[in-house]
Amino acid sequence: MELRPEQLVSQLGLDQPAPPPLRPAYLIAGPEPLRVLEAADAVRAAARQQGISEREVFEAEGNQREPDWNALESSFRAPSLFASRRLVELRLPSGKPGKEGAEVISAFCADPPGDVTLLITAGEWSKQHGGKWSEAIGRIGQIAIAWAIKPHELPEWIERRLRARGLRADRDAVQGLAERVDGNLLAAAQEIDKLALLSDGSTLDRQAMEELVADAARFDVFRVIDAAMNGQGAQVSRMLAGLRAEGEAVPALLGMVVLELQRGAALARVEARGGNLNAEFKAQRIWDSKQPMYRRALQRHDVRRWEAFVAQAGQVDRIAKGRGRPGLEPGDPWIALERLLLAVAEPRAARLLAGPGA
Repeated sequence: MELRPEQLVSQLGLDQPAPPPLRPAYLIAGPEPLRVLEAADAVRAAARQQGISEREVFEAEGNQREPDWNALESSFRAPSLFASRRLVELRLPSGKPGKEGAEVISAFCADPPGDVTLLITAGEWSKQHGGKWSEAIGRIGQIAIAWAIKPHELPEWIERRLRARGLRADRDAVQGLAERVDGNLLAAAQEIDKLALLSDGSTLDRQAMEELVADAARFDVFRVIDAAMNGQGAQVSRMLAGLRAEGEAVPALLGMVVLELQRGAALARVEARGGNLNAEFKAQRIWDSKQPMYRRALQRHDVRRWEAFVAQAGQVDRIAKGRGRPGLEPGDPWIALERLLLAVAEPRAARLLAGPGA
């Protein structure tokens, strides 16, 4: 049975004096990185609580595009060196183990070693990702899928998290926080953590909530870039309008925009030559939770287009610096920036880059 990550965490019984023993295998996947990360952390915590001190991690390394399946299979059957039980983690950012990997996972599930708990995490997931290998996990273990939280589900998610932090808030306050974070679970989690430190223990109403939390829905450049990389063109336009209304200046935003576009171009070059994306993610210091976003963006654009984006960012900078100065690039820098980021979000919008800047 497919669980929500929060259901899996509850089943692990971390707050119980005698929690149930771990299952032989867990699969935690989905497009909501915070929920995947926290559910995986709960499995790790449960393993430590039950005396599992040895941990092995398998992922693609060096020039490999997949984990070393032979090494993983050998590890399943090898005796533990330092402890009686082990947690073996398999990281599949794409959610697809391929034929060889599926066979290794299925073989493990057919005869799971008594000293191994297998934890598989994936950043991508859809109904098409599953197969015999995931069905095999479901028969001996647990599958938790972190589907994206829908707008009407967000208040309930926030309310559960508030209760978990020992906080109480009325419905209007919860709705206000949901409006402020605008669907960003990480921002919501951060604000709730702040509330846990600042609240006096009384039930929060909307006014108290607004006084205590920062405006997490402030349309900052980080979230604009995330929206572009995730293919959310409508959010890009709305957030840029918010930034413009707040009096931000385009040159102040471009530094981060250029950095992210250069990262995208570097990743695209590695992918084009068949190199190891995981190694490049590490070299670029891109966290695990951010990698699915970049992978989605790489599926939309090739190397030439990423390099064109970087060049276009230079043109946006010239427009911003030359506005009102004769002889420099004419146009509206906000429109130019919006066209650039919409092109990143949606390949069909790339034709906008050929248009005038105003």
